[in-house]
Amino acid sequence: MSLKTYGQVKKGKKTKLLVKRLQPGDFALIDHLDLDEVAAEALCKQRVKAVINVDSSISGRYPNNGPAKLADARIVHLDQAGAELFAKINEGDLLSLQGDSIWRGSELLARGRVVDKALISHQLVAAEKNLAKLLDDFVQNTLEYALKEKELILGRLDLPALVTCFKGRHVLVVVRGQSYREDLQAVKHYIDEVKPVLLAVDGGADALLEFGYIPDLVVGDMDSVSDQALKKARELVVHAYADGQSPGMERLKMLGLAAVMVKAAGTSEDIALLLAYEKGAKLIAAVGTHSNMIDFLEKGRKGMASTFLVRLKVGSRLVDARGVSQLYRARISGRSVALLALAASIPFLVLALASPIILHIFRLIVMRLGMGH
Repeated sequence: MSLKTYGQVKKGKKTKLLVKRLQPGDFALIDHLDLDEVAAEALCKQRVKAVINVDSSISGRYPNNGPAKLADARIVHLDQAGAELFAKINEGDLLSLQGDSIWRGSELLARGRVVDKALISHQLVAAEKNLAKLLDDFVQNTLEYALKEKELILGRLDLPALVTCFKGRHVLVVVRGQSYREDLQAVKHYIDEVKPVLLAVDGGADALLEFGYIPDLVVGDMDSVSDQALKKARELVVHAYADGQSPGMERLKMLGLAAVMVKAAGTSEDIALLLAYEKGAKLIAAVGTHSNMIDFLEKGRKGMASTFLVRLKVGSRLVDARGVSQLYRARISGRSVALLALAASIPFLVLALASPIILHIFRLIVMRLGMGH
């Protein structure tokens, strides 16, 4: 009989909003198809005791790495618990998990699927086999979106006047995407030395605050950035839907913050890159941005046409810093260190042997050592 795990539950349909309320030891009740790596890392950071997903955390559609992150952190993880569980459970309920069962006191609420390393491995194998078809569908969707979103790069986008000066400067676009912490750490010297314009996309503003930087500009629909980051940012640009709807602007009005608005299709990342480009940035460095099929599948977007088009336009000035931290992870072996030390000592040895005084001292040492035996 497996041991029971106890905890107080907090629930949320959007994982990125729920994590802000979680405390160490909580159970997180989520509704998240194919849990992505960034969301899983946020759950791990909050040190939750268990994650219960009413949907499938790893469906096998594509290789998502979120469940593996939870497994590595040894967080109890059940999925496929059923959508009706959200209505059954109240915020703050004390739950217990035993095997695949979810209990509230003596009441069995639901059964889920235990997401362990064996299941993850099996589902990832299935996902690899599914990639060819998925890629074909993805390309078709991307082409369809491209026809709708071509206005992004044809110069017909109405960009607002900004206080932030981009002309002739470096711009660092920060997205709270995969490996953003490691990559920001890797480019910290660049930030301190060059002092680029710090352009954050939504939660990228909080990523900058983590490292002690104030965003010059925040661009986004404002649904995944903290109030603190919004209040500290020097300028705000709300990305509204093409039809003009703007939930983000409503939020800023409630906070008493001023902002300008951009109405456009595509993602907020695309708008950020275009702003930097069109406003005259000399170079655009991007950290944590979404740039491949897996990224966009994790975001739930049908295609990546806008990103493809925007990167075609800004590519001559764009440096993608995503994954730059990987370049520094290789460890030098002990043998390599020894060889480096030996190589460094050769010039000193040559100089020493070329000096009659040092050579004489060296001979005396050798004679002394010989007498000692």
